[in-house]
Amino acid sequence: METSATQPKGSKKLFIVDGHAYAYRAFYAIRQLSSPTGQPTNAIYGFIRMFNKMRAALDPSHVMVVWDGGLAKERMELLPSYKTHRPEMPPALESQLDGINCFLKASGISAYVRDGIEADDWIATLATRAVAEEFSVVIASADKDFLQLVSDRVGLLNPNDKTEKIWKDGDVREKTGVEPKQIVDWLSLIGDSVDNIPGVPGIGPQRAADLLKRFGSIDNLYKNLGEVSSERIRLALQATEIDVRRNQQLIRLHTDLPDEISLESLIPGAVNADELQQFYQDCGFKTMLRELLESMSKQGELL
Repeated sequence: METSATQPKGSKKLFIVDGHAYAYRAFYAIRQLSSPTGQPTNAIYGFIRMFNKMRAALDPSHVMVVWDGGLAKERMELLPSYKTHRPEMPPALESQLDGINCFLKASGISAYVRDGIEADDWIATLATRAVAEEFSVVIASADKDFLQLVSDRVGLLNPNDKTEKIWKDGDVREKTGVEPKQIVDWLSLIGDSVDNIPGVPGIGPQRAADLLKRFGSIDNLYKNLGEVSSERIRLALQATEIDVRRNQQLIRLHTDLPDEISLESLIPGAVNADELQQFYQDCGFKTMLRELLESMSKQGELL
């Protein structure tokens, strides 16, 4: 994983975590972990370990965990089946979200959720605002929709990438065959099974990349549809133009949500050591508790 050494000392770096994505990942990565009272703690434990590891490596000046507030009304109106195939959150995971937020609060880390707003859109809005104020940004998520945000100032930390590197423009090109600015069009052509968005029949990732390399964009592709050599692909594109245009609206992230969050408020606050100590004790996290006490002891020696 890239570290703070890659950034000038004192520079502004915003680290944004896709909360639900990492909670789910922790929940399924660790099994059969519970508190002394029998409450499940596997997602809490895994989330804390992953979060602390990433934060230590990146050494960001600003940190934010964003939670999903539900499906966007406008996307549901465009495609009623949008994300509806996803199963309900397991009760054993849902019961641990409050615990994760307790950890974040005690650690001085900002967390945010708003009903009816998808986490992706808040993350995109925050990243765009931060870039405008000359921050560098790292987004931690496996959601490929975030590839559209990647730039010289916005990187993506994908937990599915075992190299733990921060993806930049070149990584997006290598993975998809297109530029970050073409990701919306690329996904609009191939669809996204994760979000239940159908693509153009017969057009897979490579074919879509080839079309966008030649025509540059969906707009230009449809303006010059007669130049598509394959009759099968040409007819498929012609028959699904309305769907492809809809897909663009579904996949393009909102970067202009109301200005509700101050970037200055994302500077980590002081750790409430007593609260964190009690939390670890209640969860039965003996190793984390020992590490906290050792850290507190060292800080006391320095005073």
